[in-house]
Amino acid sequence: MTNFQSREKLIDDAVTTDWDIIVIGGGITGAGILREATRQGLKVLLMEQRDFAWGTSSRSTKMVHGGLRYLKEGNIALTRESVVERENLIKELPGLVNNRTFILPFYKDKLIKRLIVHMGLIVYDLLSKKWRKHICSREEMKIRAPHVGKDNLKGGFYINDAVTDDARLVLRVISEALDHGATAINYCKVDRLIKENNRVCGVQFNEAETGTSYTVKGKLVINATGAWADHLRDQVRKKTKDRIRPLRGSHIILSREKLPLVDNISIIHPSDGRPVTTLVWEGRVLMGTTDIDHKGNLDQEASISREETDYLLVALNHQFPLLKLKSEDIISTQAGIRPVIDTGKKNPSQESRDHVIWNEDGLLTVTGGKMTTFRVIALDALKAAQQVIGPLPNLKRKHSIFSDKVNPLPNSKKPLSQESLNRLYGRYGNSVQKMIDQSSIDDLQQISGTETIWAELQWVATEMVVHLDDLLLRRTRLGMLLQNGGKQEMPKIQSICRLVLGWDEEKWDFEEKRYLEIWQKYYSVPKKT
Repeated sequence: MTNFQSREKLIDDAVTTDWDIIVIGGGITGAGILREATRQGLKVLLMEQRDFAWGTSSRSTKMVHGGLRYLKEGNIALTRESVVERENLIKELPGLVNNRTFILPFYKDKLIKRLIVHMGLIVYDLLSKKWRKHICSREEMKIRAPHVGKDNLKGGFYINDAVTDDARLVLRVISEALDHGATAINYCKVDRLIKENNRVCGVQFNEAETGTSYTVKGKLVINATGAWADHLRDQVRKKTKDRIRPLRGSHIILSREKLPLVDNISIIHPSDGRPVTTLVWEGRVLMGTTDIDHKGNLDQEASISREETDYLLVALNHQFPLLKLKSEDIISTQAGIRPVIDTGKKNPSQESRDHVIWNEDGLLTVTGGKMTTFRVIALDALKAAQQVIGPLPNLKRKHSIFSDKVNPLPNSKKPLSQESLNRLYGRYGNSVQKMIDQSSIDDLQQISGTETIWAELQWVATEMVVHLDDLLLRRTRLGMLLQNGGKQEMPKIQSICRLVLGWDEEKWDFEEKRYLEIWQKYYSVPKKT
């Protein structure tokens, strides 16, 4: 059904191939490098210790943004880079990366800040070469943001950015690379770097399901493990001064009945002045993020703390005082770890989000940066790789990231609206025709409270799904969108897993129990202490 192959065959092929590049890390950075290196005609292998997009790249605020905050820091070059890449993704992936308007309310006695924001928005538009309306009057606010606090409200600013499903974006990029000859394998953890003549030339990895160890060799090993980057770096240079500062960003998800947004709203938190965002996403409302030092074990899945939950609720009730939102209104939570470079700043939010590249004894580490600029990061990594690989003459941003143009289809089956079709095209490209043709009318129905249709579960189950959480938390996002992680829909999900994945009753019971334990521990609302 898709271009993802069986893991067993991929592993057999991997250990018998001499690779040009071995990429470690299956998030957006690793996926981008895989795609761009394959475009160069290189033999490239990607390995991920968990599932594709398991880490930071499925746990963002879902924004493909142009870097408005970078203007505040005076980093115009990074803002322009982000704006250009955002516009490219909107153009190439309609239905997956979608332009969205955010409203930032402003209040009395904030004139200087209002002027600064307005000037920033003007520069933002100049960089994107698109002029947009900036001011939302108080009267318009009553229509477009009816639930925001009205005391001293003067109006708002329109901020134009884009929203995506981050995990599906990673999978689209990986799929594009696979179409052009790349190899990607999940649940393969690199335990040890192999060195010859004091330079890294391969890796030893452990296949998670069988526990079997394998060795693969390559001309170059690229460490794209994000917040985990220092784990591998410590095998080559233990005393390097440049270190990763893992920062946790947490989110909460609510229903649109509890938080009935008309437009996405940017909020300035009343306690510390940090911007947090509420946005309509996949039929629900996602709100975040926090930005704090993560002290936990990176090998354990991150989860929101009670303090972070309360922090986000304070912002919501400050901005929407009449709704009186409480923790019982939260459907699910999600936390991710950002990899930023530690410069010793007291405030985590002041650390730079620029990407960095280190070459240490033949291990090329790429970390930091933003999801929006993943293609720029990949090209910079390959420029550095030329020292080992040799000249790569075609490292230009003028090329499209995605090679196939989507062919629009007529809506041949009544349950699918044009909006739903666009969403499917963005996620699955021209495979949508096949998905629709093999689906019944019932399969094309939306799952209540979400924008996901049942046919998607059958389709994405073939994308190297190993565990149930792969299917419900990354291939689809149902575990975050449905109450109790989708427990009430388990009978139908079970039938799909048994049909497509061949899971017997014993396997299903194991996976259901495992998934619900993961959801309860890492995606539910923490109890008050």
